[in-house]
Amino acid sequence: MIVRYAAVLKAPLAGASVINTRAAGSGDGFARLLRRHGADTVVALPGQRLEAVEDARAARAALRAAARGDGLVFVSPAAVRHAWRLLPDWRLPRRLRVCAVGDATASALRRRGVVGVVRPQGRQDSEGLLAEAALRGVRGQDWAMIGAAGGRDLLPATLRRRGARVAEVEVYRRAVPRWTRLHYARLETAPRPLLVVVSSAQSLARIATALPAGLVLALRAGELVVSSERLAALAREHGFTRIHVSESALAADLAEACARALARHRL
Repeated sequence: MIVRYAAVLKAPLAGASVINTRAAGSGDGFARLLRRHGADTVVALPGQRLEAVEDARAARAALRAAARGDGLVFVSPAAVRHAWRLLPDWRLPRRLRVCAVGDATASALRRRGVVGVVRPQGRQDSEGLLAEAALRGVRGQDWAMIGAAGGRDLLPATLRRRGARVAEVEVYRRAVPRWTRLHYARLETAPRPLLVVVSSAQSLARIATALPAGLVLALRAGELVVSSERLAALAREHGFTRIHVSESALAADLAEACARALARHRL
């Protein structure tokens, strides 16, 4: 069963443990927000590590070249963060169409002074962004995807089918998280009920396949909060059944969805 939530946080998180699978150093203050809403225990279980690219000089050159085209698509808040780490004083031309895959990414761009960001008005994912008018009349144009290798191919493939020339600019890398026995011990001893928060397909696959079997079963028995309908569908494939969809990957929306999931659990 999948439940979609409104955007106002009403229920506290007291009495629950939240398993935070967001990448370490995401910088959005999510764990602090959860604690402010009363979460007794927040267990960090990063589903991936985000690393700087090896060839920063080449990445900077690729970013500058991309800004001379017609449009940019930032695929995640991490893409925004790492792009500006490479070019701290980067100023994008106003004529450039700048797109974000979701609200969290759009917010990250606005914090860098980017105005007029195109973002999905419906579902918060690649499909939602591709439905926007700004990405339809792209024949003969030069676009760039700003992100990391190994992500979904839907955006660049679809823009190419629509006639655009698409470059893919890697500004960070995804790496396997370094879990230790301490991570496993914290999961085993975390007070129930468990609220598991997932905002990337890579993190979902990692926790569903790489944890010891007993811990995977414990997570499946908890309430799973995901940031999109696409992740909800993937979660079902991994055996999760108690799935709750947040309005977006924004920390505030995820925290609100956790609170509603806990309230529903207690009914």
